[in-house]
Amino acid sequence: MRITLRQIEVFAAIARTENVSRAAEGLAMSQSAASSALVELERQFDCPLFDRIGKSLRLNTTGRGLLPQAEDVLARAAEIEGFLAGGQLGPLAVGATMTIGNYLATLIVADYLQRHPESRIDLKVANTRHILDGVLRCELDIGLIEGEANDPDLVLDPWLADELVVFCAPQHPLAAGGAASTEELASQPWILRETGSGTRALFDRAIAPRLASLHVRLQLEHTEAIKRAVEAGLGLACLSRMALREAFRRGSLVELRTPQFDLQRNFYFVRHRQRHVSPASRAFLDLCRSFGAGDLALQQ
Repeated sequence: MRITLRQIEVFAAIARTENVSRAAEGLAMSQSAASSALVELERQFDCPLFDRIGKSLRLNTTGRGLLPQAEDVLARAAEIEGFLAGGQLGPLAVGATMTIGNYLATLIVADYLQRHPESRIDLKVANTRHILDGVLRCELDIGLIEGEANDPDLVLDPWLADELVVFCAPQHPLAAGGAASTEELASQPWILRETGSGTRALFDRAIAPRLASLHVRLQLEHTEAIKRAVEAGLGLACLSRMALREAFRRGSLVELRTPQFDLQRNFYFVRHRQRHVSPASRAFLDLCRSFGAGDLALQQ
C-alpha cells in the first residue's frame, strides 16, 4: 500500500486547522515532518489537495472529497485501537445547538460518561449553522440540532418533538390575558435569537411574515440572556418550551398562547453521509433515543 495512516492523519489535521504548524502541534510532531508527510502524499498521486494562498492552505475540490473518507479511516483505526485495548469506545466529538446543548445534551453526555468512563467526549455548543458546518468539515461526528438542513452531504434523522412558545414578563400588559393576537404581537418590541439559529429560522418562517411590522429590539445568541431581557420588561420573545419550563413553573415568565401560528418542530440527529458510524457514535445515539423517550418525558 502506497499510502500510510500517518499521511492520512496529517492531511486531516491540516484540513481541520488550515495550518501546518497547528496541525503538527496537535499531532506532537515537528512542522517539517508534517509538511513532508503532506507533500509526499500529494507527490505520490500527483494530486494537490490544497490551494496555497500565501501562507494559508485551503482545501481544493479533491481535498474536500478526500476529507470525509480520511476521517472515516481514522475513526476505524481508533476503533481497532479500542478493541485491542480491551473493547473501549473511541473518542467522540458531538455538536449541539444552544437549546439542546444547554438543557439536554449535557445530561446525556454525563450519562454516557458514567456508562463508559474510559471514553472521551468533546461537546461543542453553537447555533445550527455552526454545528452543520462542523459536521460538513468532519470536525464533529454527530450534530444534535433544532433546525433543518438541506445539504446533500448530510443525513438527518428525527429525534424529539419540540415547540416554540411566545412569552413575556409577568408585569407585561399582555400577561393578564394569557394570549396575544397577531395585531398585538406586531405592536410589541421583540428579543430574538440571532440569524443562523434554528429557533430564529422557525420564527422568521412562522411568525414574522404574519406581522404587519416587526420591531427587533435585541438579537442575542444565548437563551438565558433572552429570558433575562424579557424578565426586565424589554419585550416579547419566542424560545423552546424546554428552555422555559422552569421559568414558567416559578412564575418569572408567562406564556402567551398563539394558536394562530404553527410553532411545532423536531430536534434532529445529523451526520456526514460519507462517514462511518462508529461504535461510540452508535452508543451515544442509542442513549439519546432512550433519553428522549423516557427521561425527557419525566422532566416535562
